[in-house]
Parts: sequence; C-alpha cells; structure tokens
Amino acid sequence: MNLTLGAFAVLSIVSGIALVAALAWACRRLLGLPVGMVRTAVGGLLGSSLMGYLTRGLQQDEPGLFFIVITASDVLFAMAFIVVSEALIPTGSLPHPTRLVRAARRRAARARRYTQIIRIAVRHGLGPGLRRRRRRDDGQELARSLRLALQEGGVVFVKFGQVLSTRRDLLPAAFIDELSRLQDRVPPAPAGEVERVLARELGGAPQTVFAEFDPTPLAAASIAQVHRARLWSGADVVVKVQRPGIRPLVERDLDIVTRLAATLERRTRWGRALGARELARGFAAALREELDFHVEARNMAAIGAGTGGPGAGGLRMPARHPELSGERVLVQEWLDGVPLGTAGPVIDERGLDRHKLARTLLNGLLVQIMRDGTFHADPHPGNVLLQRDGTLALLDFGSVGRLDGQLRGSLQDLLIAIGRGDPAALCDALLQVVTRPGDLDEDRLERALGQFMARHLAAGAAPGTAMFTDLFRLVTTHGLAVHPEIAAVFRSLATVEGTLTRLAPGFDIFAEAQTFASGHFTDRMRPTAVRDALTHELLGMLPVLRRLPRRFDRISRSLEQGRLGVNVRLFADERDRRVATTMLHQVLLTVLGATSAVVAAMLLGTTGGPQLSPDLGLFQSMGYGLFGVSSVLVLRVLFTIFRTHGR
Repeated sequence: MNLTLGAFAVLSIVSGIALVAALAWACRRLLGLPVGMVRTAVGGLLGSSLMGYLTRGLQQDEPGLFFIVITASDVLFAMAFIVVSEALIPTGSLPHPTRLVRAARRRAARARRYTQIIRIAVRHGLGPGLRRRRRRDDGQELARSLRLALQEGGVVFVKFGQVLSTRRDLLPAAFIDELSRLQDRVPPAPAGEVERVLARELGGAPQTVFAEFDPTPLAAASIAQVHRARLWSGADVVVKVQRPGIRPLVERDLDIVTRLAATLERRTRWGRALGARELARGFAAALREELDFHVEARNMAAIGAGTGGPGAGGLRMPARHPELSGERVLVQEWLDGVPLGTAGPVIDERGLDRHKLARTLLNGLLVQIMRDGTFHADPHPGNVLLQRDGTLALLDFGSVGRLDGQLRGSLQDLLIAIGRGDPAALCDALLQVVTRPGDLDEDRLERALGQFMARHLAAGAAPGTAMFTDLFRLVTTHGLAVHPEIAAVFRSLATVEGTLTRLAPGFDIFAEAQTFASGHFTDRMRPTAVRDALTHELLGMLPVLRRLPRRFDRISRSLEQGRLGVNVRLFADERDRRVATTMLHQVLLTVLGATSAVVAAMLLGTTGGPQLSPDLGLFQSMGYGLFGVSSVLVLRVLFTIFRTHGR
C-alpha cells in the first residue's frame, strides 16, 4: 500500500512538472521571443494551477472539447502573466541573484568608505565647526586641514588635491601652497611591502637585481614612490615602484567619484553644463592608465620620438631600461637636479633667468602639442626637474595627451585668431575644437567672444588665470562640449600656467603662446614647407587622378548612347531591412489580431447553425477559437513592445 502511494506521488510530481514545462514551452513559442526561465516557469505553474481549478469547478459533458478549452485557457493565462510581468518588471531590470549579492557587498563597502571619509574630514577639523574656524583664522589652518584630509583619503583624493594645487583662479594662495605639498610629500609605503612588489616584478630581490638599492625613497607620490639604485654596469638609475595594494583602493574610490558625478549631472544645472559624468570618466581613465607602467613606458617612447629637439620638445627626459621594467616597476636613468617646485633658492643662488626657464618650459610643451601631437598632460612643478646644468627635464609620463593633425591645426588657428583680435575668426576656430549643439546662436557666441577679447586681450590688459576661467564659462554657457583631446590640452596648459606663475611671476603665457603659433604658421608658409605639403597632397590624389579620365570617358559614352542611369538601393543595409521587417511584422500581427477579435465577436453573437453539443454551436466554437487566436496575436505584439521598451 505504501509503495503504491509512493509511486502515485512520484507520478503526480512528474506529471505536474511535465505539465508546467509543456505550458512554458507553448508560451515561449507563441510569444516568439526568448523569455526568462523564472518568468516562464512561474507562468506555467500559474497556468497549471488554473487548469486544476477549472477541472474541479466546471462540468465535463464533452471531455474532448472540455480539454481543448481548458488547455487554451491555461496557455492564454500563462501568456498574459508573462506579458503583464514584462510590462511591470522588464527583462534585465532585476539583476541575477549572484549579482544582487555582489551589488550588496559593493554597496556595503561604499557605505563603509563614506563613513571613513566623513571620519577623516571630522578628524582634521573639516566638520560642523568649519564656518566658525574660517572666521577665526586667515585660511592657513583650514588649508593644512584640507591637505591632511586629502592625503589620508587615498590616491584619488591626493590626485584631486594635485589638480586643485594648479588652480590659482579658484583657491587662495594658502591653499595652493599647502596642496602643492601633495605632489611629492606623501608618506612612503613600508619597505617590506615595496621589496615584495619589486621581487614579484623583477624576478628577484632588489639586492640581487641591483648592485646598490636605497630602501629609503627619494620621494613618495600618490601612486608610486621612487628609489635610487645602481646597476651592475655602474649606471645610476631611479626605480619607480607602484604603491602596494593600490589598485583595489583606486577602483573603490573611482566608483564613488563616478556615482557622485552622475548625481551632480542629474540634479544640478552646472553639473549638466560641465558634463560632470564625462569628466569623471576621463579622470578615471587617466588614473587607470597611471596604474600601468607599460603605458607610461610607451608614452615616454612616443614623446621621446618627437621632432622638437632632444627628448621632449627641447626638454630632457630620462632614458628607460625596459629589461627591468614591468606593470608596477619602471627603471629610468638618474637625472641630477631638484624639482621645480622647490628650486627657487637654487635659481636665485645660481642667478638663472626665471623668464628664460619659463619660456623654455612653455615652448617645449607647445612643441609637443602643436607639432608632435603627443604631449605631457600633467606638467606640475613636481614633474619638472631643474638639472645642475640649468636645463629642464620632464618626469612622470603616466598622463599623456594625443592630438591628430586636424585638431593641431585648429588649435593653431585659435591662437592666431586671438593674436589678430578677430572675434569672427576666433568663433570659427573655436567651433572646430568643440561639439556644437543644434540650436547654437553663432551671432550671440561671436559677440560674447568679442567681449571676452576686449576684457582680457585689449591693449594694457594682463592675461591671467581669470582668462581661462572666463573662457570655460563662456563655452559651457553656450552649450559647447569640448572634445576630450582638447580638454587634455586645456588641462595641461592650465597646469603649466600655475607652474610658470610660480617660477616667474608676471610671465605672460598667452603672449608667448601667440608668438609660438605665429612662428609655427610662418614656418608652414615657407616655400619648402608649402612644396612638401603640396607634394604630399598630390601623392594622395594621384590614384584618383589616374582613374579620372577613364571614368569620364565611360560616363560620356553612356550619356551619348542613352544608357546613363542611376542605381538607388533602398534598404541596402541589413539593419535597415531588419527594422522595416520588424515594423511590418508587428503591424500585420496587430491588424490580424484586431480582425480576429471582431470576427470572433460576430460569430459569438450569431444564433443558429449546426450544433456540436446541446450547449455549443459551430459558430460559437469558431468564435472561441478566433478569440484565442486574437488573444495570442495581441499578447505577442504587447510582449514585443514591452521587451523593446525595457531594453
């Protein structure tokens, strides 16, 4: 008896599973689009439950007809559930359970990080008493608190402080002085952890790879620290080592920065005008590149191959040792000198010309931007070295910008237009380096540029940092989006402007840039340069010119014989054909579904005709059938619409 009951229970379970699977398969086939397994299983389960309810509650005078009606009702009910659930909860709107667990973990980690950041800010006096403190001191104490908080916050916040340290147009001098210390005064990583990184990257302990290795770092920055070493050949080198365990910390903070930028762009007008989300993406991409020293090695090779003179636009740069370099370790030539940020006493002691040094640095950077197209994107004072022979060298090539020939020519036109004081030419040149909105008022933009030039570039005016601020404000006011490559140029020039102001107060960066652009334009107009440019263009056009006579002869012969025609291929693209086919398919299904519903209503209202049973006539059965067909077609169209809208 127990065996019989057990076998019956197993048979019932198997039959129920088979019924649910059959209903789910029928729903998938009738809807015509892939449906999620969970959604289909729930629909099939509800349909089978309805079948059990109807089986108990309805009369079964005609078993065959009864079974058909019940099955059709269950399938339609399951399909309706799937369509309604797709409308309420589109496919893909809910992540997979494993993704939910990972998302919950990330959310908890972000919450802990938010709490940690708040604690750091409060610990360094950036909490509720901030306004009272600002009234009591001159800003020096507050600037120091901000620097310590950013320093303790980690790599991303240190990088943010480095960017702020170059923006004298935004912050007072006390903040600039304090934040400048973030460039090379970050506490070093423990020596044991650094040695483990070196051993993994170099294949051996630093004491065996190098003849001498100083475990005390020369400088510690936000991403890496540098040590002095000596090769077995006797050459002095600098070993740049990435700070241990930095990558997951950077990714965590970049996720926070990206989310904050998205919130600002969604909720604030100035965030949308600045494109906060795109700026955050650019900042994150640049920071991730700095975490891979292979990228920095390629950047050094690209800038070193420029045409501006020895190294990088006339500026010295260290030679690499690729055989000793990897993803987290970079070995370079040792350059004897001091960072420009602390070179003031050395410059005064040796009687060096500050304006000449500033001109050398600016011209070297402009050569990289205007001529070579590959330039150092972060020339802050800690990345510029004053050597013992009085020359300048560039360090840290983790952040590099690249420009194509067209953008370089547009920048030159921009500077020349400013030098000529021509607002119309400036407007044309500016529109070549930005993405213009469809409703741009060019006359209004030209008048605004004229006012900008009158305010900052008229006779007697002294261009300064406020000029860059007004230019960015003008661009955002008119809804112009700066290309990322051009944004890197502006960021580099703004950074070097802060460096030059610190090196030589009163240095006119804009006048020097105009002089450089005019000289470069003059070089391009020399007979040899024009001849080379024409030769290059003619070589590019030569294949077209060779084929032109034959094509002209073929066209004229066809015209003479009356056989000239134009072939136009509609929907030549497969994607266009697919869209048109899908639209036509949905329209036909909608028409057929509506027509079936109308005919079904007419048949159900018709009396008389042959009888299939005492209570059911032929016309009524046909009406019920057409009503089922109409329901299937309409549900299929609705499901396709909801699925497309959800994606």
